[in-house]
Amino acid sequence: MSAKKSSPSTPGDQPYYIATPAAESRHGVLVLPAWWGLNTFFKQFCKRLAREGFVTLALDYYHGQITSTIEEAEHLRSTIRRKATLESIAQAATHLQTLCGGQDISVVGFSLGAYWALGLAEQTSSPVTATVAFYGTRTGDYATSRSAFQFHFAETDPYESAAGVKRFQKKLLASGREAEFHTYPGTTHWFFEKDRPETYNASAARLAWQRTVKFLKQHAPS
Repeated sequence: MSAKKSSPSTPGDQPYYIATPAAESRHGVLVLPAWWGLNTFFKQFCKRLAREGFVTLALDYYHGQITSTIEEAEHLRSTIRRKATLESIAQAATHLQTLCGGQDISVVGFSLGAYWALGLAEQTSSPVTATVAFYGTRTGDYATSRSAFQFHFAETDPYESAAGVKRFQKKLLASGREAEFHTYPGTTHWFFEKDRPETYNASAARLAWQRTVKFLKQHAPS
């Protein structure tokens, strides 16, 4: 299946990037990028999901600004205001639902985006029924969440320690949520992102992609 032409879209004042499948679909995926911003890699990720049959919408936290350095990413992240970002994510989810005929949606988040994705999935009123988080956790109460979860972690990660991941896994499973946890040997943070040559791991990224697509399809609204 080929994807239709993808393009930026800005309903109201929210900057989105939307990729749609060649065939009509009611299966939506919200993509929340890492702290680099909505760069080419994440746009290509949206297109890949569209080719798998998903209407895909990515949120641009920084309204067009992107970076490739940790120092600049830390600065951009510091400009984010929690309340405004939560509102932007909620609006993006609602807009995606509109594109999908009101159906429930899935969310995929990377690092900083994983934190926001888990925050959205935690809410009882959230339209999210499937959450994929790459190298990210979030302390919270998921007992009333409607979502199933899939996690992709690096073996060695300065941002997510193995002990911290283990504590998070134990708490999440105790809440009764359906959850998969995958750790990839020989990897570190950002291993999935091909534009990070210092951390990218092709074999791990390939397997994580396959698992992600399978999980999203299994939990797509019928």
